[in-house]
Amino acid sequence: MTPTSRRDVSRRDVLRASAGFAAAPWIAPARLFGRASKNDALRIGAIGVGRMGTGDMNAVLKLGLDPELNARIVAVCDLDESRARAAKRTVDAAYRAPDVAVYRDFRELLARDDVDAVTIATPDHWHALCAIAAARAKKAIYLQKPLTWSIAEGKALVRAVREHGVVLQVGSQQRSDARFRQACELVRNGRLGTLQRILVTLPPDHGTGDPKEAPPPDGFDHDTWLGPTAVVPYAEAGVHPRSKADGKPDFSRPGWLQIRRYCLGMITGWGSHMNDIAQWGHGGDADGGPVEMTASAEFPQRGLFDVHTKFQATWRYADGVELVQQTGEPAGVRFEGSEGWIFVQRGKLEASAKELLEEPLGADALRLPVSTDHYRNWLQCARSGEDPICPVEVGHRSNTVCIVTHIAMQLGRTLRWDPRAERFVGDDAANALLDYEHRAPWTL
Repeated sequence: MTPTSRRDVSRRDVLRASAGFAAAPWIAPARLFGRASKNDALRIGAIGVGRMGTGDMNAVLKLGLDPELNARIVAVCDLDESRARAAKRTVDAAYRAPDVAVYRDFRELLARDDVDAVTIATPDHWHALCAIAAARAKKAIYLQKPLTWSIAEGKALVRAVREHGVVLQVGSQQRSDARFRQACELVRNGRLGTLQRILVTLPPDHGTGDPKEAPPPDGFDHDTWLGPTAVVPYAEAGVHPRSKADGKPDFSRPGWLQIRRYCLGMITGWGSHMNDIAQWGHGGDADGGPVEMTASAEFPQRGLFDVHTKFQATWRYADGVELVQQTGEPAGVRFEGSEGWIFVQRGKLEASAKELLEEPLGADALRLPVSTDHYRNWLQCARSGEDPICPVEVGHRSNTVCIVTHIAMQLGRTLRWDPRAERFVGDDAANALLDYEHRAPWTL
């Protein structure tokens, strides 16, 4: 069966497979639950069309015009009606046809058997539930980083993707950047001699979240937005900026990025990108990475904002290589070996000696997978059924480094990690932090 073949998944099956609440599309789609030939365009739904989701949607919208990819946005979904309608206007204008469906309930979108794939760009605490439901509905998935909020969620998502045989690309787009690939290839081929230390630098969070409570704005489903987390009063600074007076969404940086119930802060924000490169360069994708760590962090009171600001963490891989993470600028990864160093950041690659970068690798050198565009790679794999450059296991392992570092930050002591069992060694208190109690009905 090809990735674009329609699957025998009924609307009732999808709704039953997900946690329940009243499903209600804002606009009835023209071809709801219709069927199409496998030669038709790859039909895509966008779940979450805020700050990052709109960028994902626009990238797919543009690439889909390529006849080789032949992809079309057919539905958008968001709990904020103003954002959903703005996304619809954008897509309708691009296609010059007002036929894009708008949903509030992502399960209604997933229940359409004429949708082949989805982008998911919700707040972090919703990643796992949306993506697991999409996997069960047999949709190819582009999931924004970090993969999930917790380790338990990540394990459940890996199982769902593999059990249902779907393609999932994690939005760790640095794997589709030539500079990051070159740096990792050079390290993996011994250009630095014996790898000794990897330094990951991440920017700190800052600012204060205004705790002022208010009624949720019209057209915003705040209770569902909270999802599996605890019920708290609405405060604009705890969610995202309200739409402007003209109805256009405000895509300024949202406050939820600095609230631990929804996001773990920069350790998973920028950390999921840079630790992913550290893993790629070290070769830790397969076994899950380091085995021992210690960390310290500042968690100052900043109104609603409670994620870490400055932090310092030191990991040790089983082969003795150190992975050091710290706050600072610029965000990047520095690989240090017995014969020099390489530093890579977005837009820049440098080394202790230019020959390290300029001398070609030999014909028998290890070569890493090549992708020049992360979205294109996903669309191609959605059609072929092959794994993309950043599949679910890779995203989970890299995110594990981030989440376990965050646990070490909270406990402030040395922890030992078993990357195969995916548990801390002899530490019940640390293992208790591998997940949290999800609010019913939004359970794994």
